[in-house]
Amino acid sequence: MQTQTFGRIWAIASNGFREVIRDRVLYVIGFFGLLLAIALRLLPEVAATTEDKIFLDLGLAAISVLGVVVAIFVGTGLINKEIEKRTVLVLIPKPLSRAEFIIGKHLGLLGVLAVLITALMVIYLGLLSISKINYPLGSILVSTLYLFLELCLITAVALAFGVFTSSLLATLLTFGVYLMGHLSRDVVALGKLSKNASIEILTQGLYLVLPDLSRLNLKNQAVYGLLPQPQELLSHAAYGVVYTVLLLAIAILIFSHREF
Repeated sequence: MQTQTFGRIWAIASNGFREVIRDRVLYVIGFFGLLLAIALRLLPEVAATTEDKIFLDLGLAAISVLGVVVAIFVGTGLINKEIEKRTVLVLIPKPLSRAEFIIGKHLGLLGVLAVLITALMVIYLGLLSISKINYPLGSILVSTLYLFLELCLITAVALAFGVFTSSLLATLLTFGVYLMGHLSRDVVALGKLSKNASIEILTQGLYLVLPDLSRLNLKNQAVYGLLPQPQELLSHAAYGVVYTVLLLAIAILIFSHREF
């Protein structure tokens, strides 16, 4: 029974992977390579002494932004696309639970994101080496792993919104969660500065509900070869995994109550 469950999830994931690849998402790789090539040409002219540092920052930021854009725009449409094409009506009556459907879709998109991030990182590190720019390889690779954990979480957010609302609204809501997730600590600090009990309670509530994505954002430290202590890293990774599982559980719960 367990083998059959894994087989059904794998089938959904592999079909989703191929479908997203066919949507030409990987053209993002070409755009990224072109962007970095232009940056290498222009930066020495506008930043004569700091171009290496700027290029390090730019590459990691571009990988993060492109990954998030793919996760949100594709993730919010994964379920709605199946509903609009009526393929969900064919899949659901089969021996396939809605939980398996959601998990399979999530894993399929994660496969695409893994391929995408790996390809972008190879281009990035290759250009750094060709340009003879010194870079802390270990720190950059760790920050990339945590970026992938962040994309896992954002994909789960996109799916959770996508199962009960339109793709457009789900996209806007997911972008909102992404932005607020990176600002959540600042919002809490702002609430404390206000010295207003109601505002403090509100900001603390938002912090508890929204994901604290700053835990998974190690780009700035990685550029300087600095990373949190191993215990803190493990804590942040566990936070990302638990939050992702919780969001997937919410998505499954909502999708299970939808009528088609």
